[in-house]
Amino acid sequence: MTDRKFSLGIVGARGHTGAELIRLIAAHPRIELLFVSSRELDGQRVAEHNRAYEGELRYESLDPQAVAAKGADAVILALPNGKAGAFVAALDAARPDTVIVDLSADYRFDTGWYYGLPELTRGDYAGQTRISNPGCYATGMQLAITPLLSQLAGPPACFGVSGYSGAGTTPSDKNNTELLRDNLMPYALTNHVHEREVSTRLGVPVEFMPHVAPHFRGITLTVNLWLQQPLTREELMTLYRQRYAGEPLVEVVDEAPWVSRIAGRHGVQIGGFTPAPGNKRVVVVATIDNLLKGAATQALQNLNLALGLPELTAVPLEENDNG
Repeated sequence: MTDRKFSLGIVGARGHTGAELIRLIAAHPRIELLFVSSRELDGQRVAEHNRAYEGELRYESLDPQAVAAKGADAVILALPNGKAGAFVAALDAARPDTVIVDLSADYRFDTGWYYGLPELTRGDYAGQTRISNPGCYATGMQLAITPLLSQLAGPPACFGVSGYSGAGTTPSDKNNTELLRDNLMPYALTNHVHEREVSTRLGVPVEFMPHVAPHFRGITLTVNLWLQQPLTREELMTLYRQRYAGEPLVEVVDEAPWVSRIAGRHGVQIGGFTPAPGNKRVVVVATIDNLLKGAATQALQNLNLALGLPELTAVPLEENDNG
């Protein structure tokens, strides 16, 4: 491994995830920001909007061809669903070796792209330069279900509650703080894209019921699992601890985790293992920061992997409880 530095461009840098990416990259010893593209912030200094970044770099409004012409080693697309295709096509034509990490759902079902949930899929990585970042809810659900995947007797049912930052910066009912005050807003109660994503990735049908709450960031997932054979609470916790041993960003905890304690942190907490009478049904709770491990932190893991750097470079680590 050399000490070479890599250049990175971010497209869609105005959003919440874009801001988190800038903060992470600002502290990265081997990756430097070459450009940040935002139509709304065109011409403004990045440092004026993001205190973590020091320098004179300014936001630019770049079309797909202009992004490709920049010649970055890697590009992160932090765009709404349905917007990545033109940028991918331009980079495919001009710079096929550029690493692309796409944060939208546009390529999560494309078998030609590496699906980057490192704790579950890093063994599938074989030098691909086209990387699809999993959804935030989908990351939490897969990590919560996977240790019991071979034991399932029926579809997992996942009740999800997200802070309103998950709805992005474009005004809508789901990020309207007045509508959300003292409220819990259900939406897309069947066939949500993350329901399809998790069902596809795990190979079993998964039921998902998302809601938006008045807090800004962080997701709580309460997952109901029916098992083929009874398992005690201790056996359940042992399975999870064994599956995630050596994974610094997955913390297996005793009690049900609180979303207020995951906000601003870079990993996932899984706990609250509660068997029903008879031990053939269990409820598990997972929490995740939708902007970090649900988006920006995971994108950085994938980017590091693709550039041949240690996966957790510039990811702030905390003590976990995996023993």
